[in-house]
Amino acid sequence: EAQAEARVLMLSANNILSPAHGAPLATPTQDMVLGLYYLTYAEDDVTELDPAELDKAPHPFRTAQEAELAYERGLVKLQDYAEYRQAGQEHFLTTVGRIIFNDRIQRGLREALGDDFDPSGYEFVNRPLKKRDINDMVGGLVDEYGAPAMSQVLDAFKDLGFHYASLAGITVSKNNVVPPPEKEEIIERIDAQTAQIQTEFDEGWHTAEERHRQVTDKWNEATEQVGQAMEENLHQLNPIFMMANSGARGSFKQIRQLAGMRGLMANPKGEIIERPIKSNFIEGLSVGEYFISTHGARKGLADTALRTADSGYLTRRLVDVAQDVIVRTEDCKTKEFIEMPILDVAGEVNANLLGRLAAKKFETKRGRQLLKRNQLITQEELDDIATAYEGDEQATVPVRSAFKCEAERGVCRSCYGVSPATGSMVQIGDSIGTIAAQSIGEPGTQLTMRTFHTGGVAGQDITQGLPRVVELFEARKPKGLAQMSEVAGKVSVEQSEKSATVTVLESNGEETSYSFPPRTRLLVEKGDKVEVGDQLNEGSLYPADVLAIRGRTAIEQYLVAEVQKVYTAQGVEINDKHIEIIVRQMLRKVEIETKGSTDLLPGQLEDIHELRQINKQIKADGGTPAKATEKILGITKASLATKSFLSAASFQETTKVLTDAALEGKRDRLVGLKENVIIGKLIPAATGLKRYRSITIEPTEPFTPAEETVLLEDDELSSLVSDGNGAGADSFGEGFAQELEGISKEIDG
Repeated sequence: EAQAEARVLMLSANNILSPAHGAPLATPTQDMVLGLYYLTYAEDDVTELDPAELDKAPHPFRTAQEAELAYERGLVKLQDYAEYRQAGQEHFLTTVGRIIFNDRIQRGLREALGDDFDPSGYEFVNRPLKKRDINDMVGGLVDEYGAPAMSQVLDAFKDLGFHYASLAGITVSKNNVVPPPEKEEIIERIDAQTAQIQTEFDEGWHTAEERHRQVTDKWNEATEQVGQAMEENLHQLNPIFMMANSGARGSFKQIRQLAGMRGLMANPKGEIIERPIKSNFIEGLSVGEYFISTHGARKGLADTALRTADSGYLTRRLVDVAQDVIVRTEDCKTKEFIEMPILDVAGEVNANLLGRLAAKKFETKRGRQLLKRNQLITQEELDDIATAYEGDEQATVPVRSAFKCEAERGVCRSCYGVSPATGSMVQIGDSIGTIAAQSIGEPGTQLTMRTFHTGGVAGQDITQGLPRVVELFEARKPKGLAQMSEVAGKVSVEQSEKSATVTVLESNGEETSYSFPPRTRLLVEKGDKVEVGDQLNEGSLYPADVLAIRGRTAIEQYLVAEVQKVYTAQGVEINDKHIEIIVRQMLRKVEIETKGSTDLLPGQLEDIHELRQINKQIKADGGTPAKATEKILGITKASLATKSFLSAASFQETTKVLTDAALEGKRDRLVGLKENVIIGKLIPAATGLKRYRSITIEPTEPFTPAEETVLLEDDELSSLVSDGNGAGADSFGEGFAQELEGISKEIDG
């Protein structure tokens, strides 16, 4: 079993897709990207060039082998234009390098797929490949041919990349760092403009804050202009330019510091120092400039150390809260669903719809059926939906979600849908909770640590990055709290030096007032109409308030959107399903208000599914069901509120958890992973589930019986079972000899 696990589950070729977002994880990086970029580079877009108008006639090639041979003999360069004249296909203009690249990828596909590979279905790549293009290409090939076949093709990418990066002879030298000639003129112009701003300030035209903002804006503009001039000044085949442009390593921001100007720096408090660093690293910094630079470098190192520890702790809490979420049933048959928008925040088609099951029949506006209940949404269906609802930004699709799953324990297959790690439906026994926790926690170190301050406005501290993710998952009252209207009605606003007051007049004549500090940025104006739960001022909402005022579905959507906002800002992709699993765990408990005919106590926290079962039984017996209000718990509290005292004790507050469990006489049902690990049992996931224990392994090759059954004569049989001293079957005892004789007679008879 362990060998099978290593061969099937752990083998790198079977782990090409990321469990976090489903896109390929094993993609070329660094030197490989640089080599592939160099191989496919061309000065102009060849698709728009006319071969007849070129200064030098393009080299004609019928096969890739011809092109490779010509290159090996030094007759052509990789970037030279070539006319590709494949037999039976349309001739087109490309480069020598691109012919070699496409041929090698096609050979890799042919080796991997054998006769299943159709060359006519392969699209020739006729553009320079940057890192993003390579990732998109790998993703497209995975969708087309499947992940297992791609492992061999990825080797082709790797070999090509390393080979041509070596042949390119790309190195970083001092001469490649070329400062732009326009730099002096730009700095002189901005110097004059900042001097003018200072003069206006001295004459009383600006406040100190306005002067500071205008000066910093001017120097940011100068840094941008110098950087732009530097980029335009560098040759496209300059090694440093190629490294950044291809996405292999570094960025133009770093090259700007080498060849442009470093620009403005911040002090340890996070305030921008007005004096810019006009030098770059190739010219060298003055003593003053070097001193200003040290702030940022030290803060960066301290931040990284803190971030790593905080991110690890967040992952631990997430794993703890979700470790018992395992796919346990086929379909919970729920009629509940969530409405998911067809377009995401950026206006693109929402990729989170992929791999989900439709909750009910979904039609176009004219009544054409697009989806039926429980139909899987694939790329084909998604494209069809996007086309049908083009131009409608508010359109949504009803889909099954872990939020609405009614499975008593864990989640059902239909509510979860496709596993991003495999691209196929999730299997019963998959530990989706742990995968969700690690998918969210793992990119945590990439998130920034800063708390962003908006220009001295009271109560406007907006937490970003990792602290914001922690704030959301712990369901804490956020910094810069925003107020929601608890009633619907018409707004009136009163501003004074000490405060701003927003009053909402209801239709029945009642007034509800909300006070804010002066200079608070309000989102409503006099005469506006507000609904229950509308946000009145800028800031973040308190999750407990959202649940109380707007309800369960609203808080589910709010938490998913807010967590995604933080990760998207850092360019990190995470599938919504993972966040849904964690938020579902935060909303599992309800607080008992009235006990009815049950044994529950008012104020007690009870699992929402267990309360449903208790109430169902009480109703059947003719009693009064208990009433409860929904609660949201932070991940730490939710971990400690689990039914398993072993899991809670291994998390934190061990003594308290164990003494409480002993006082209450708790019993651990060993449902999750941790409690089973603690007592040394197999985890109840994957092959550890009871349903998989009785499975017998079938041989890969069927057993073939002998063609002819040959019966042995008595004396031959006797000699076969003889002990070697001449004693035949009798030596085994009288009973055995008689049994053999009986069998022999049966065969003869």
